[in-house]
Amino acid sequence: MIASLMVSGLLVLAAYLLGSIPTGYLAGYWARGIDIREYGSYSTGATNVLRTLGKKIGISVLLVDIVKGAIAVSLIYGFYAVAPAEVVPASWQHWLVIAAALAAVLGHSKSVWINFTGGKSTATSIGALLVMAPLVALGTIAIFVLAVAVSRIVSLGSLAGAITVNVLMILLGQPLPYLLFAGMAGVYVVLRHSRNIKRLVAGTEPRLGQNLQQETEG
Repeated sequence: MIASLMVSGLLVLAAYLLGSIPTGYLAGYWARGIDIREYGSYSTGATNVLRTLGKKIGISVLLVDIVKGAIAVSLIYGFYAVAPAEVVPASWQHWLVIAAALAAVLGHSKSVWINFTGGKSTATSIGALLVMAPLVALGTIAIFVLAVAVSRIVSLGSLAGAITVNVLMILLGQPLPYLLFAGMAGVYVVLRHSRNIKRLVAGTEPRLGQNLQQETEG
């Protein structure tokens, strides 16, 4: 049991470190020699990178952040594909999957490499979902794209996706651990968008193509 817990802990730690790779921060540093956390929404996420550094770099950061979540979950499936059954019980697999997914999501927004700052975890959550539950992920992406296409507000698409993923998990009869992941990740994404929600209510949330006016921290 102790050995199984240690192996499980190492797998989850690896997922966290993957999620912690500060893609947006590195893009800002390599492309312009800037700290992206000092611009726009102060986030290292793809939306802030897009507004600050342009479409090409923003899309690149988005794709890498998605891949981070996908690899984090794939670690667990890969481990179970090659490891002897007695190393970690098969009954733990779904729980380890969501632990790795949540660790990657947390790592993206609280990166150990940049003083526990980061992005808002939407892309990394989608990456994890693409491996865990592809149909749920594709449905969530469709709603995200639709919401952004109609409103031209990325944060609104992220919030719509956070709700959609929970609805689809239930409708498609996903395992209980995956339902819990959807609930926890959805709540976390909403909390990370608290400022965006305030701006949406106030009607000041920028649309695609508009820059966010710098905010003053209280």
